[in-house]
Amino acid sequence: MTRVLVVEDHPLYRQAVARLVGDIDGWSVVGEFGEAEPAIEKAVEADLVVLDLGLPGTDGLSAIRLFQRANPDLVVVVLTMSEEATALGAAIRAGARGYLVKGSEPGDIVRALVGVARGQVVFGEQVAAAVLTQASAARVAAPFPGLTERETEVLDLVAAGRSNAEIADALFLSPKTVRNQVSSILTKLGGTRSEVIARARDAGLGAG
Repeated sequence: MTRVLVVEDHPLYRQAVARLVGDIDGWSVVGEFGEAEPAIEKAVEADLVVLDLGLPGTDGLSAIRLFQRANPDLVVVVLTMSEEATALGAAIRAGARGYLVKGSEPGDIVRALVGVARGQVVFGEQVAAAVLTQASAARVAAPFPGLTERETEVLDLVAAGRSNAEIADALFLSPKTVRNQVSSILTKLGGTRSEVIARARDAGLGAG
């Protein structure tokens, strides 16, 4: 028996996912939650959690780490709206074993969940291209070796013309954190925002 937690703040979507999971032979839903905190308390009772990243309270990325701290054997599958390569990368680094977007077909979701439960790492078709884009972005980051990985992600979105608020949404960060990251980037690269954007675009960032 595979025991599953469904953590999704939209009630109708949460119920739909729970029904989908419940129809898998040998699977059962042991909890449905609109926020991460009460679900984390049930982590030891589950084998797998289907988790949205855009949650109220504790954000999804922090929740991944908290779930696995509570139950190291728990498998996390992200089911969210974002197709951003940066969101995918952040989720995988946090410990997720699968990443799907909410536009996925029900059959694709079921196959992905079963695959992850069997030990696979699964990305939905919609985000497969994002994996390649992220790898490409990592290769072109070499002109700015003084930046951290997170700063490079932020710079890529700055160069793409994103506002701080849009960057915060894409990376599931607070606006304050993004402001601090941008300030650090400008200090390290030595220039105004416009000047840094021009340099980043010359280096191949911001094309995504």
